[in-house]
Amino acid sequence: MSAEFHDNYPPYETMYNHDAEYGKKARRTLWNVFWIMLVITIAELIIGSMAPGHGWSGKLWLKTLFIVLTLAKAAFIVIWFMHLGHENKFFKYIILVPYITFMFYGLFIILSEGTYAGESGRFTKVDPILVEQQQYLRDHKGDHSAGGSGHNAAGNPGTEKPSEAKH
Repeated sequence: MSAEFHDNYPPYETMYNHDAEYGKKARRTLWNVFWIMLVITIAELIIGSMAPGHGWSGKLWLKTLFIVLTLAKAAFIVIWFMHLGHENKFFKYIILVPYITFMFYGLFIILSEGTYAGESGRFTKVDPILVEQQQYLRDHKGDHSAGGSGHNAAGNPGTEKPSEAKH
């Protein structure tokens, strides 16, 4: 004795001119897709929450895994919930080729240009000389005020304030 799938929807044959068995099978398929997508989402959340603690953040394999899992969910949505899986091949290609092309272009930009910072040969890696210069400027921010204090006042006579002039 097998367990039959029951739901509370109106009879499928009266709504869409299909028999009841087809309706039950179609709804079962959609529920299976939902559960698969839920499992993928939970896996993404678990892996994403574990990544910082295990030193996985920013690793190429982790980025690739998330891209693959996200594309799998997108495929389920397009094929089953947008009903593209039941269309003829030509229509599928007309719809999917521009999106797939754009996705690959986006992935190329993200993976190849994701560290570009705006100047030729300049990437997001830390430049120790630049860090030292920035720290120096922060430490000596008040040295360049308009009163002659700072580097110019020490080396150039006649740059003192009138109250500081020698008598």
